[in-house]
Amino acid sequence: MQIRVVWADQALKKWSDQITRLNREFPTIVPRIVNQVGRRARTQVINNLTKQTGLKRSVIVRAVKESVSSSGNLKYSLTTRGGYIRLKYLNPKETPAGVVAKPFGQSRLYAGSFFKGGKFPRRKVVKQFDGHVYRRLNPSGSKITQVRSEVRIPEEMLEGATYNAFESTAAPLLQQRIEAVLRKKGFS
Repeated sequence: MQIRVVWADQALKKWSDQITRLNREFPTIVPRIVNQVGRRARTQVINNLTKQTGLKRSVIVRAVKESVSSSGNLKYSLTTRGGYIRLKYLNPKETPAGVVAKPFGQSRLYAGSFFKGGKFPRRKVVKQFDGHVYRRLNPSGSKITQVRSEVRIPEEMLEGATYNAFESTAAPLLQQRIEAVLRKKGFS
């Protein structure tokens, strides 16, 4: 799954001619500002996405990719892709009733699922499972499948606190820095 959102601030559209001229005469200034603001917004997005999804920060950092701005392409983007997250990444704990994981930061029981083998209470980690959580597809247990949560990073990036963090960080800061450079260089 891949979602694409294009964001352009109305205040920047107002300055488009001056920004084009500034970028032509000083080709490193505008991309540097766009990248600085983008990286600050990325930090806010990662922090909020970590809280919102219940995933570890390292997983989110690996999932959210950035493409930086250059003088020929004044675009900074954050991209991620993928489907439902496997329970392995949501701090699973096995109980006699099943596995308890924390999608969206809330504990939830996935009844009948497992990631260890043997009888309770002496169950052992199965090396071949690589930490993934499984459930049986048939009563004999000869067919199993990995269990996934309802968490999808691309969808979560566009909702709630994560989306608001990007908007509240990027828009005012980018406008402030671009206007300051335009004043300093005498383009306003």
